[in-house]
Amino acid sequence: MKRAFAVLLAAALVLVAPVPAYGADSSYRTLASATNPDWMRALPDGRSLAALSIPGTHETLSIHGGALTQTQENYGDSAHTLTAQLRAGIRMIDVRARVNSGNTFTIHHGATYQNANFDDVLARLAEFLSAHPGEAVVLRLKQECTGELGSCADASGQRAFQDIFDAYVGGRPGLFWTPSVTRSAAAPTPALGQIRGKVVLAVLNGPRGGVIDRYGLAQFSGWHDGSSEWVQDNYNVPNVGAIATKRDQVRRFLDATSAGDPSKMYVNFASGSSLFAQPQQVAGGALGVQGVNPFLLTYLSEGPEVHTPVTRTGMLMLDFPGGGLINKILTYN
Repeated sequence: MKRAFAVLLAAALVLVAPVPAYGADSSYRTLASATNPDWMRALPDGRSLAALSIPGTHETLSIHGGALTQTQENYGDSAHTLTAQLRAGIRMIDVRARVNSGNTFTIHHGATYQNANFDDVLARLAEFLSAHPGEAVVLRLKQECTGELGSCADASGQRAFQDIFDAYVGGRPGLFWTPSVTRSAAAPTPALGQIRGKVVLAVLNGPRGGVIDRYGLAQFSGWHDGSSEWVQDNYNVPNVGAIATKRDQVRRFLDATSAGDPSKMYVNFASGSSLFAQPQQVAGGALGVQGVNPFLLTYLSEGPEVHTPVTRTGMLMLDFPGGGLINKILTYN
């Protein structure tokens, strides 16, 4: 019996052991090779946020927890990884928070604490925007904990998530674009001149993706868990072979963004994962299957003789972005 159990255990470990993704290149795991701290500054004030092509990061601060959890290169705890992303040109971020004792937020990916608190996130954002007042950062904030297996549980006896968020906003006067953090009235999509030096809340999501109150931008009132009208987030990639399907989902939404309503923001998650396709594999590729990041860099670089040209990328939410991919997205502005 023990021998049979050992054989089964060994087989299971082979199945779930992470297969290395391809090596770093200009599309993958080379964030620091891009330096774009002021790319918005030269754009006209009247340009709508919806018209921009913006590189973003999925699970922006997920740098701990191993192959199943890590989604970004590690440039330091206390949200210093965020600073590195902002300097590279990232302007949309995806932050997941747990309600902690003292009515505070800590940053988690599932059950894994990411050695950062929401105070750290706001401090890094304030520091960057003070030094680069021509820029703006779009924030998706999600209550992370469901209390289920594999997730975290919020601390008991605390105030509601939105009440804690309001206290953070009140403690950082001038940091947020006020219409986006007004609980009772969702905001229209702003022009760049309205939001320079500010954080724009795109959406405040509950633990299962539902929208909390009327925070954020009005067009995202239907942003739930996964995909919705303006969001592509097919995050379940069941195995390495299914990365090809994820690539196609990203491509189709990219084409829809170019052809779609120019007054609307489109948010395209290039990320995905499962037990048998870790985030690094989906982003960088593995076992001879091309990852989403190198595919995107190629697709965005191809001319009209290959396919209908992309005219805007919308918000591309990336795992382990490379400097070349970030730079390519910015050329569409």
